[in-house]
Amino acid sequence: MAPQLTYVGHATALIELDGVRLLTDPLLRGHLGPLRRHGRAPAPQVSSRLDAVLVSHLHHDHLDLRSLRRIDPGTRVIGPAGARRLLERAGLEAVTELRAGEQAGVGDVTVRAVPARHDGGRGRRRDRAEAIGFELAGSRRVYFAGDTERFDEMEELAGRLDVALLPVWGWGPSLGPGHLDPGGAAEVAALLRPRLAIPIHWGTLFPLGLARLRKRLLTQPPLDFERRVSELAPQVEVRVLAPGEATPI
Repeated sequence: MAPQLTYVGHATALIELDGVRLLTDPLLRGHLGPLRRHGRAPAPQVSSRLDAVLVSHLHHDHLDLRSLRRIDPGTRVIGPAGARRLLERAGLEAVTELRAGEQAGVGDVTVRAVPARHDGGRGRRRDRAEAIGFELAGSRRVYFAGDTERFDEMEELAGRLDVALLPVWGWGPSLGPGHLDPGGAAEVAALLRPRLAIPIHWGTLFPLGLARLRKRLLTQPPLDFERRVSELAPQVEVRVLAPGEATPI
């Protein structure tokens, strides 16, 4: 099969590259606390026959224990240093921890942890792990940013990426520090100069009852990102995928 990417929703994407199936930050259920899922529910095959799961940090919308329990417990999980205890609580048996700059092989794909600027802690106990992104290298080179704001070290990825998965919003009506909005994500796309940029982290989760009042935030962020990229980096192709939609890469 030719390389393909499915935007499952929020920060979850299924990347099929060189015979390897990789799932990022799985969030596979219909709600998360007060947040409700909008758009298409994940197809059952999304979480089957996976070669590895990639977890960028410990926040509940990126490391969801109930979603991880839907995955075969023998599936390899690659996450940041400090994530092992939570991942093993989900029953996952093959955990690899990486710090930024370290890498692991999954079939013919090299998975390298890259820095992210985002608080990676979790809950009142403040389980600690550094937030990371991932660069996947095979016949295509794919960057999954996880959650981050712009930072200087991003420039090391510039000019060598086929695909960049960039977060353009969050899960509510406003964004805190450590996130990219559409304009900030477009600036990152202009810095990295990937062949293809795909906006993620939008249109999936929203607080119960607020969607009626702020419906625009479920649809507009990727369109704003696309418009701004066309101004800053017209050589970068943007593909806006609805949750559940796939595209060749």
